[in-house]
Amino acid sequence: MTQDFKSIKKYLEENDIRLIDFKWCDLWGHWRHVTISARFFTEEMMLHGIGFDGSSIGLKEVTSSDLILIPDLETGFLDPFYEEPTYSFIANIHEADTKAPFEADPREFVRKAEKHLIETGIADQSMWGPEYEFFIFDEASFDNRMHSSSFYFNSYESNWEPDETMSGYHIGSHKGYHRINPSDRAQSLRNQVCLMLEEMGYGVKYHHHEGGSGQHEIEPPMQDIYKSTDGTLVAKYLLKNVAYEMGQTITFMPKPLGGEMGSGMHFHQFLRKAGKNLFYDAKSPTLLSELAMQYISGILYHAPALTALTNPSTNSFKRLAPGFEAPTSCFFGRGDRTAAVRQPKYVTDPNEVRIEYRTPDGTCNPYLAIPAMLLAGIDGIQKKMDAKKLNFGPFESEMKNWSVEEWKKIKKIPSSLEGACDALMADHAFLTESGVFSEAFIKGFCEFKRKEAGMLSTRPHPYEVELYLDC
Repeated sequence: MTQDFKSIKKYLEENDIRLIDFKWCDLWGHWRHVTISARFFTEEMMLHGIGFDGSSIGLKEVTSSDLILIPDLETGFLDPFYEEPTYSFIANIHEADTKAPFEADPREFVRKAEKHLIETGIADQSMWGPEYEFFIFDEASFDNRMHSSSFYFNSYESNWEPDETMSGYHIGSHKGYHRINPSDRAQSLRNQVCLMLEEMGYGVKYHHHEGGSGQHEIEPPMQDIYKSTDGTLVAKYLLKNVAYEMGQTITFMPKPLGGEMGSGMHFHQFLRKAGKNLFYDAKSPTLLSELAMQYISGILYHAPALTALTNPSTNSFKRLAPGFEAPTSCFFGRGDRTAAVRQPKYVTDPNEVRIEYRTPDGTCNPYLAIPAMLLAGIDGIQKKMDAKKLNFGPFESEMKNWSVEEWKKIKKIPSSLEGACDALMADHAFLTESGVFSEAFIKGFCEFKRKEAGMLSTRPHPYEVELYLDC
C-alpha cells in the first residue's frame, strides 16, 4: 500500500491494528523499541513525536536527555512476531525541543553521507549489497564469573556432538559450502526469512549454506543506501526471532568457533549517476573505470581507520587472521578472496559491475560503516588516488609466490580493536571534513571501544588456563 499517513491510518482501522511499534538504532547497531496505542498515532504525533530518555542508551547526557522519535512512514510493516497485531516503523531521532534531526542518530549519518555524495557532483546515488553471514546454533550458552568462564555452542548438523537422528549426514570442519539437505538443516529457516524480507520490500538474491557447521549466508541484491542500511537491521531482526521461535540461536559474531571459518559482512558497492553505473568501463580489461579504481584506492588508503567502524569488536580480529580467507592486507585483486577489496569476476553486466570490500563483519553498525566506506571512496576520487602508485595493486605477479620482504611493503589491516581505534584517531579527516561525522563522535566512539577492549584484556581466557595452569 502507499506509505502516507492517511492510507496507513485507514489500513490500521480496517484491520483492527491497535498497537504501533517504533524501532530505532543505537550507536552500536542494536534496535531499541517503544510501543504505543494506535489512538496516539495521529498527525499531531507526526509533528511532535514520542519522547524517550536518550541518556539510558548512551545517546545524551543525563542532565539533558530528552529526545523524540518520529516514524519514517516508508518503512512500515506488520510485525510478524507479536501475538497482538502490531504495525512497526523504523523511527528517526530528533531533538525534543527544536525538533531538529539528532546529529548522533545513526540513520542521520546515512542521510548526510548520501547528501554529501550528491553535493560533490560525482554521483547521485550509491548502491550497496551487504552479505549476511551468520551461525545458527542449536545450543548456545556462556558463563562469566570471577572464578569461572566458559561458553558452549553446538550445531546438530556438525560432527562435534551431533544429533543422533542425523547419522551419516553430518558436516565436518570447512565442509559446509553449499551443502544440500539433509546435511543442510536450515533451508526452511532461510526460506522463511527471505520470503519475509521480500514481503517487507527488501530484496533477496539467494541464500545457501556456508563453510562451517551451522554457518549460513543470505545475500540481497544491490539496493540503495537506505534499503541496505535499514534492510540489514530488518534481516537481523527476522533471523534472530525466527530462530528463537525454532529453539535456536543466531549470531553474527565474526569468530565464535576456534579453527573454523569466521563470518564476515562483505559490502558490494558502486556509484550511479542519472542511472548509469560509474564503475563500469567497457574499454577497460577489468571492466572497472578509472573512477572505480580511485574509489578503491580511497577505501584501501583509509582501511586501517575504517576498521574501527567496520569491525568494532575484539572478536573481529580473531577472524582477521591469516589462513581463513579473511583479508589482513590492503590490496586489490580480481576474484581473490584474500584481498581487502576484490572485483567479483562473475559480474559482467554493465549495470552491476562493482567492487567488494571484504574486511567488515556483522558486529558493525551499518548506519556507520556504510557512510564511512562511501566517504573513503569519495576521498579517493577527489584526490585522484592511484592504486598502483600506492602499492594497492592489481599486481601482475602471483602473490602466493611473494617473499616476506615483498609482503612487508603492503599496508596491513590492524590486528586489534585498540590498533583500529588508534588508526581512526590518526586518520579521520575524510569523515569529518564533509560534516557527516564530528570530531566529538569519533573521539567518543574510540573511547568507548577502548574501554570495551580493556575489559577483556584483564580477564583470563579458558585457553590460557589450559596453557599455563601447570607453570
